Amino acid sequence: MAKVLLYHNPACSKSRGALEILEARGEALEIVEYLKAPLSETDLGALLKRLDTSPAALVRKDKHFKELGLEPSAYGEGVDPAAVVAILVQHPRLMERPVAVVGDRAVIGRPPENVLKLLG
Repeated sequence: MAKVLLYHNPACSKSRGALEILEARGEALEIVEYLKAPLSETDLGALLKRLDTSPAALVRKDKHFKELGLEPSAYGEGVDPAAVVAILVQHPRLMERPVAVVGDRAVIGRPPENVLKLLG
């Protein structure tokens, strides 16, 4: 059984839901609370390459995003991955969560059941 790396925010219900699913299945887990231990540029770049979706999906366009005065169109489809890395290094709260990684594949756990896509 491969270890699942879970970028987790315990304050997020979707993140807690994904964690519950993985724990209920008895998966080997490494949990990273990314707000306490933000990802580096290198880590974010590698994560983007593993995702099963566009880099834009990793950026939350929530209240905090709006408070920062960011423009959703600047982080939409076709966004340069370097722009996503730059904004998430500066503002880790904007990272969509949870994100589960197994080997060279990663998924965003929204809905939490998405994490099952990584498991055999």
